[in-house]
Amino acid sequence: MPGLIGKKIGMTSVFSADGKNVPCTVIEAGPCVVTQVKTEEKDGYKALQLGFGEAKENRTSKPMMGTFKKAGTTPKKHLAEFKFDEEHNLGDTLTVEIFADAKFVDVVGTSKGKGFQGVVKRHGFGGVGQSTHGQDDRARKPGSIGACSYPAKVFKGMRMGGQMGGDRVTTQNLQVLKVIPEHNLLLVKGSVAGCNGSTVLIKK
Repeated sequence: MPGLIGKKIGMTSVFSADGKNVPCTVIEAGPCVVTQVKTEEKDGYKALQLGFGEAKENRTSKPMMGTFKKAGTTPKKHLAEFKFDEEHNLGDTLTVEIFADAKFVDVVGTSKGKGFQGVVKRHGFGGVGQSTHGQDDRARKPGSIGACSYPAKVFKGMRMGGQMGGDRVTTQNLQVLKVIPEHNLLLVKGSVAGCNGSTVLIKK
């Protein structure tokens, strides 16, 4: 599945042909450099490793510097693999123009971290009890998490408070609204997981 590494710029809205205001996410997609070519003979599968964003040379390991020098490019901050049908060579630059004919894309990002959250925010629980019936300390509690002496345990997967956010999230079938090649920008309908400035993967 061909794709690019990009950066989420933020959200805005555009007007469609019929005058509707459509919310969209602006993504800086590429340019990405081909840093490695995986082949079936050598690696057992066919793919391209792409690099995006500049990295400092003193922050890059010597083996990775050898990879970048072989591709004839500067050190890259982010690397990812994509399967391309067409052939590409080491050092080739891929831009947002590969999405010029695409109608829909999948975007992979890391959701915003919310820290430790309770069941009301994390799972949408309604809380328990009524304040008019004498209770005053269980408004946002989960209630019972198990039964009595049988089965005498809490079942695996019970929805409880815990760490929320910071997960890898794939948003599928986002409509491509506009491609702006001169600024490497891609506008997709709707929202994308992650904060502004976070790295995302865009797949055709």
